Amino acid sequence: MSQCMWSCSPWPKHGGQAEALLAHFSLPADHRLEDFSANLNPLGPPAWVSDWLVKQLADIERYPAPDYSAARQAIAAHHHLQPEQVLLTNGGAEAIFIAAALHAGKRAAIITPSFGEYARACFAHRLSVAELALPAPHFTLDIDSLLAGLNGIEVLFLCRPNNPTATLIDISAMEALLDHTAAIGCHVIVDEAFIDMVGKPPQQASLAPLLARYSHLILLHSMTKFYTLPGLRLGYMLADTAAIKAAESHQPAWSVNHLAAELVAPLLKDDAFARRTQRWLASERPRMSQALSELGVDVVPSQACFFLIRPGAEQRAAGLSSDMLFERLLHQGVLVRHTHNFAGLDGEWLRVALRDEPANRRLVAALKKVLHDCLR
Repeated sequence: MSQCMWSCSPWPKHGGQAEALLAHFSLPADHRLEDFSANLNPLGPPAWVSDWLVKQLADIERYPAPDYSAARQAIAAHHHLQPEQVLLTNGGAEAIFIAAALHAGKRAAIITPSFGEYARACFAHRLSVAELALPAPHFTLDIDSLLAGLNGIEVLFLCRPNNPTATLIDISAMEALLDHTAAIGCHVIVDEAFIDMVGKPPQQASLAPLLARYSHLILLHSMTKFYTLPGLRLGYMLADTAAIKAAESHQPAWSVNHLAAELVAPLLKDDAFARRTQRWLASERPRMSQALSELGVDVVPSQACFFLIRPGAEQRAAGLSSDMLFERLLHQGVLVRHTHNFAGLDGEWLRVALRDEPANRRLVAALKKVLHDCLR
């Protein structure tokens, strides 16, 4: 086996970006790929969305409603909050940058490994950043160690469930964290982009009910993942009314387009789609976890719609690296997510999205073939 030889710099910053990878590995642009690099619900978007969008096209001649009242009311009702506690955003990424803007110039900490946009947003708004690392290979949070590391920190960013580890900090630990941060004057920003993929009703898994008790808590949401709408850009922020009012001053006028804003309410009303997604998660996530483990790779227990994996101890001892596994899978027509730009992972792991059962079986078959060929 030849070691994968290339620097970290050409790796794309996000999933779903095959072109640069195909070119680097000298594969043709039309090389057939199945994409397991982007964490999206394979059941969506809901079947009715395409026709709905076509019917709404006539309205693109008008400006969006400046306050997005219908969308904010729908989101507020979904989370049992007030509309004044909701800010509609152009995807979860805008929500991250607005949250950073609210704390410009302050001392921040980010629980890592995690989504790289938190650090980018902090850099853009002149926040100094300390990293608080979750230890491999299980990436579980030690709440006492976390609290001890917050001295002098004014704002904490974390992802729940975490991307890329798919681990979930339980609500009791979050309450302990929020009690401590309230006492020391540290704001807490929690990205809940994948909270609907935990497998529980959102009102049970989300921290939204805690907003009534903790005014220093800000929650960030994305509707991209659950409804498979990455091209439409739709997200929101939840916080107390004062924080939302301040956040509005950092958002450009008409940041969210009319089609996205008007789509919020009907999406949230589609209970049948949500139930179908929960049934898929309940069935496919444990089956896939077992199938991956049976291949001998290390698998981090997942509470989301993706898995973090790496070659197992025996496979690593035989010389198999995650970079080599990535490259061989690419040649087999399978695109997974590298981890070279996740702090603390340094490319030693791969992230694979959970898809429908036939696609997942093809992924397992490709992994099995690659592992056999590499280690024979």
